[in-house]
Amino acid sequence: MADLSQAESAETPPAVLAEQAASALAQRTGRDAHDVAVVLGSGWRPAADVLCEGREVTEFPMADLPGFLPPTAEGHGGTVRSFELAGRRVLVLLGRTHGYEGHPLWRTVHAVRTAAAAGAGTVVLTNAAGGLTEGMSVGEPVLISDHLNMTMRSPLVGADFVNMVDAYSPRLRQLVAGLRPGIREAVYAMMPGPQYETPAEIAMLGTLGAGLVGMSTVYETIAARAAGMEVLGISLVTNLAAGVTGEPLDHEEVLAAGQASAGEMGTLLRELVGAL
Repeated sequence: MADLSQAESAETPPAVLAEQAASALAQRTGRDAHDVAVVLGSGWRPAADVLCEGREVTEFPMADLPGFLPPTAEGHGGTVRSFELAGRRVLVLLGRTHGYEGHPLWRTVHAVRTAAAAGAGTVVLTNAAGGLTEGMSVGEPVLISDHLNMTMRSPLVGADFVNMVDAYSPRLRQLVAGLRPGIREAVYAMMPGPQYETPAEIAMLGTLGAGLVGMSTVYETIAARAAGMEVLGISLVTNLAAGVTGEPLDHEEVLAAGQASAGEMGTLLRELVGAL
C-alpha cells in the first residue's frame, strides 16, 4: 500500500502528494495524462461497468497511489480505472473519502487534485443524495446547479480566494440537458454527517433553497475549481429526505436504490464523455 503515514503526509504538502500520485498513475496506466475524471459515489459500481464496457481497462486499488486511503463507507469501492473512450483518456475513481471519516480535509479532495495534476480539465462528480423537492423520485438523476456548504469548512488553506460563481459548469449542464431533455436541476446541500438529517434540518434546507442533500461533493468542487477544472455534478436520488415520507432512512436502501439505477447512469456518463 503506497499511502503515507499521517506523520509523513503532514510533512508533504498536499499539492506535492497529488503530483506524486499523478506520476504513479502515469506509470501504472501507461498514459502520461488523462483528459476527464469521473468520481463515482455510493453504489455506482454498475455505472462504472457500463461506462467501461468494451474498453481496454487498467484497474487497481486506489490505495496503491501515494496519499490515498481505502474508503471506509459501505458501497465505496476504492478502485481506479483508466481507459480511452471517444478519443479521450478517462480516469474513473470508484469511491471517495468523506469528511466524517475523521481525516484532514485534504484527504477528501486528494482524488480531484490528483486528477488535475494528471491533466484532467473536466471532472464529473457523482453522489447519492436525498431528494427534498416535491415530485422527485427515487432513482432520478438530478444535475447540481449550485451548492450550500452547511459544514462551513473548506479544503483550501491560505489566501486562495476562488470564485465559486458557476462552480457547476453551465456548459456541461446544458450538454447533459441535450442528452436527457427534461432532466431536473437543484441546489445540493452538504451536511457533515455521518448521521442523516432531522426533519427540522430538512425543513431548514428547503427554506434555504436546497433540493438535494448529502455528505460529499462540495469539498471536491471547491478543490476542482481552485485547480481550474470544469465541474459537472450529478446526484442520484436514492431516498426522499427525512420527513418527506415519514419513513426512517437506511443506508442499505440507499445503496440498493443506487445500484438499481446506476446502469442507466453509466449510459449517461458514456454519452457525456462522447459528447465532450
